[in-house]
Amino acid sequence: MSITKFFFVFITLWVSLPSFAQSARVKGVILDKNNKPVENVNVTVAGSRTESNENGFYLIRIPVNQKVAVVFTHVSLKKATVYLTLKIDEDYEFNLVMNDREEQMGEIIVTTNNKKQVHGITTIEPEVIRKIPGANAGIENILKTLPGVNSNNELSTQYAVRGGNYDENLVYVNDIEIYRPFLIRSGQQEGLSFTNTDLVQNVEFSAGGFQAKFGDKLSSVLDITYRKPTRFGATVEASFLGGSLSVDAISKNNKWTAITGVRYRNNSLLVNSQDTQTNFTPAFVDVQTNINYQASPKWQWSFLGNISQNKYQYQPLTRQTKFGTIDNPMALTVYYEGQEKDKYDTYFGAVKTTFKASDTFTLKFIGSVFHTLEQEHFDIFAQYRLGEVDSNIGSETYGDVAFTRGIGTQLNHARNDLDALIVNTEIKGFHDWRKNLLEWGVKYTRESIRDRVVEWEVIDSAGFSINPPIIDLPKNDQPYSSYAGPLVPYQNVRATNFNTISRFSGYGQWSRKDKIGNSEVWYNAGVRIHNWEVAGENVISSSQTTVSPRAQFAIKPDWEKDMVFRLAGGVYHQPPFYRELRDADGVVRPNVKAQQSIHFVLSNDYSFKMWDRPFKLVSELYYKSLTDVNTYTIDNVRIRYAASNVAKGYAQGLDFRLNGEFVPGTESWFSFGYLKTEENSENKGYIDRPTDQRLKFGLLFQDFMPNIPSVKIYLNLVYNTGLPGGSPSYADPYLYQNRLNDYRRVDVGFSKVLLDNTIGKSKTNWLGNFKELAIGLEIFNLFNNQNAITNTWVRDVYSKSEYAIPNYMTTRVFNVKLSARL
Repeated sequence: MSITKFFFVFITLWVSLPSFAQSARVKGVILDKNNKPVENVNVTVAGSRTESNENGFYLIRIPVNQKVAVVFTHVSLKKATVYLTLKIDEDYEFNLVMNDREEQMGEIIVTTNNKKQVHGITTIEPEVIRKIPGANAGIENILKTLPGVNSNNELSTQYAVRGGNYDENLVYVNDIEIYRPFLIRSGQQEGLSFTNTDLVQNVEFSAGGFQAKFGDKLSSVLDITYRKPTRFGATVEASFLGGSLSVDAISKNNKWTAITGVRYRNNSLLVNSQDTQTNFTPAFVDVQTNINYQASPKWQWSFLGNISQNKYQYQPLTRQTKFGTIDNPMALTVYYEGQEKDKYDTYFGAVKTTFKASDTFTLKFIGSVFHTLEQEHFDIFAQYRLGEVDSNIGSETYGDVAFTRGIGTQLNHARNDLDALIVNTEIKGFHDWRKNLLEWGVKYTRESIRDRVVEWEVIDSAGFSINPPIIDLPKNDQPYSSYAGPLVPYQNVRATNFNTISRFSGYGQWSRKDKIGNSEVWYNAGVRIHNWEVAGENVISSSQTTVSPRAQFAIKPDWEKDMVFRLAGGVYHQPPFYRELRDADGVVRPNVKAQQSIHFVLSNDYSFKMWDRPFKLVSELYYKSLTDVNTYTIDNVRIRYAASNVAKGYAQGLDFRLNGEFVPGTESWFSFGYLKTEENSENKGYIDRPTDQRLKFGLLFQDFMPNIPSVKIYLNLVYNTGLPGGSPSYADPYLYQNRLNDYRRVDVGFSKVLLDNTIGKSKTNWLGNFKELAIGLEIFNLFNNQNAITNTWVRDVYSKSEYAIPNYMTTRVFNVKLSARL
């Protein structure tokens, strides 16, 4: 084991260390009954103390996620007490009028603030993420119910946002950018998302028009904050799909805290429900920890580490897929030999330190290392038979293939290996200055890629080897005349690339809250700069720079109705990552430009009460103008780029989301989205992009049985219209504008709380050690809909036609889950 790997293993497994509890801030102005500022008011909370200044202003930090008493005392005025419950990094403004009598205010629980609303950020509660059922439960499972977010692959955690692809989404955990493995081509190979939902404290998502402080991607930002423990605790979960364990720890002096999670997942239950019968032995395991240390009231340190090992062994046996129409039913039968052995080992470590130089100036330093070792090895031999199905109900062969239209064989081979090391260093600054917030950051990234691609495919139809159409070979006129030309693979990619990419990026932005008359307004403006250089063997170094200005404006009119209007826009660039530089032949093209998107987003947030309960309706209208587009094809979750900037395009749409307490005490929502995205390659005309998901409807609903409140019901429903179905290899996509069938899926979960000690039950036996014990039943794909992810293209040797045969996803699956909280 190398020194680097040993370092990651040692730090990540060192889970017994606890760390500091993060704080929130309370600030405001203290006045007397004559509305005059009160100086020298003592403000105390949980052992911390501060005083108000000559203007009556005070600021104090308080612990998060627990009810604390903030006490205000003065030598000539009576004591006042307020109870607050704030979340991580919340800034809450509490202005107090002190008088001659002692006062005890009510409890205030802050779950969000106006910043989320005016910046176009959707906040998702961790409890919702953990409880809502899904074949790939977690944050991404919930995102797919939001408007503008699309995916028709329940085995994958990847998603597309407003016409973008899977590579166009930013993901941060504790301000640290997260990377995905490179070589994954199928959703069933993914295993585990980086984010461990048992560790999550806060989730924020923006589908477009986001600020300059976020990085250089075209579509969206997912910003996740991990929990800082305030007491010891543990959670355990086990199901037919795997299990997880997480532990919270804290030191006696509260300076150290740690939260650690271990997960194991096995997708056999889901994969075995597909058309292809397999021997499937996967093993997806990861260990993740977040360690924090409060060095002083002004200085904090943290470490985020992750080790993930995904072993994917896949041996297909047979497949039978029926398709066609009622009048002309057809079937594809395939018999397989061989196997696929893939492995993805990733090691991630990041150190973050925050120094609060003063009440108005904060610095952050972040350093991270991501190392991935990936191999994709397979030899799969397939013999297929394409035929017409006997649809005569009275026939003895009803349902069987009655006439064979085509037979053939196919051999796929790959020996793909990749070793990537990505190092980041970053400094961020935050300045509060006279109602203005100034933020800036500088980042250096070095990506070192060692990649070997050996991949080929041989196709034989009716005994005749099929040559690729792009190679000029003698005409194959068998069996009428003998073929004298060479036999070559239908597809053949062989390349070895050793490349480094150096990146310098930075941003600066300004934010301010103000008033226009009696209306509240918020301003934000910023700019990002990104310079990168590609170097390597057999590559001529190329350096490019992009500048991306962005701005937001929001106004809350002084109306009786609670409404906020927001206008956001700017220029967004996506400098190419390694996968975007590599063309279909495996060759790295260093001169590929950054794709550019100009965003325009107009939105309205309307908060209201219905049935005397809170609700909110969010409406967004958006348009994105795309230039220097790097065209691509999608096969399952594998994206292959043309590595050129010969296209332009656009994406436009409308999103709605209504959320609130349809059932008292629970959050549910309905979402609807309309999207149209097209591209024009080399001025051939506009065609649908691979992610053109026209209509989308999502529903997330929570309820409980009125007579048995310990039984809860969770519903997750998604309906998407069909995506473009792609085209055969070497074919012109302009000639293949067919679409897959609509994607319809309903997952439902039932949970029975067996034990609940959070309401003060006595510990009469060992079960009293559990805070909560529950058992659940989940039904995935409740209505057993046949949903397709892509098409397999098969030739008919007689008619010379190409048949698009859908690759169906999972059918109805049952899962049992047991969860416990200590």
